[in-house]
Amino acid sequence: MEYLIDTNKPWYHGSPIKMKTLKAGSTITPWKDLAIAFSTKPSLLEYDEINGKITHNGIQKGILYIIDEQIFFNIDIYQHPRSTMDKGVEFLTKRQLKLKQIIE
Repeated sequence: MEYLIDTNKPWYHGSPIKMKTLKAGSTITPWKDLAIAFSTKPSLLEYDEINGKITHNGIQKGILYIIDEQIFFNIDIYQHPRSTMDKGVEFLTKRQLKLKQIIE
């Protein structure tokens, strides 16, 4: 499975912590369900590459955020160099980004 990079579409971050900004070096994804799963702080997470079904063992109450400003690939974000996930799924931020909470 590979997500096509489109910085004009929504980007997400999941965390159990209430925030208004995301610090540089944080992880974001274009995959909403993955951000929701990460918001629960799982120690194990996997997904089916064919249907995209995510399974994890996270138990914390999570918050889903959307990046609330325009971002540019290779300027504001870059592919996570040590990700164990497919290309186009996990990115790191190069600068602080504004967040907007969308689901708790």
